[in-house]
Amino acid sequence: MTERIRVVVAKPGLDGHDRGAKVVARALRDAGMEVIYTGLHQTPEQIVETAIQEDADAVGLSVLSGAHLTLFRRVSELLTERNATDIVVFGGGIIPDADLPELESLGVKRIFTPGATTQSIVDWVRANVRTAVA
Repeated sequence: MTERIRVVVAKPGLDGHDRGAKVVARALRDAGMEVIYTGLHQTPEQIVETAIQEDADAVGLSVLSGAHLTLFRRVSELLTERNATDIVVFGGGIIPDADLPELESLGVKRIFTPGATTQSIVDWVRANVRTAVA
């Protein structure tokens, strides 16, 4: 028996545009995953705490504010500090291609930029996020 993938979808920082995050959360849920949407204006500390408490397999961050390097870096640092590096970090938003290598060096496994389909996100999560086998 395979447990469902658990994903925390979060909007870190001051960005107030959450339509994309909600669309992704719904697509993941409709694909059979358990999704915890944290809402707007979450701090990296709140996001990591939620991921750990919810025993999440992944965290999906949506950043449109331009603060992606700072926010992704802090989430990655906190996961490392909490010995939770098994939680896969991915994200999306308005992120320049030039920043993708740095995000990858921080441990971010994938960034979905505008135009990515919800099916491509679902497929990637299924293929790249660990599921526990009972």
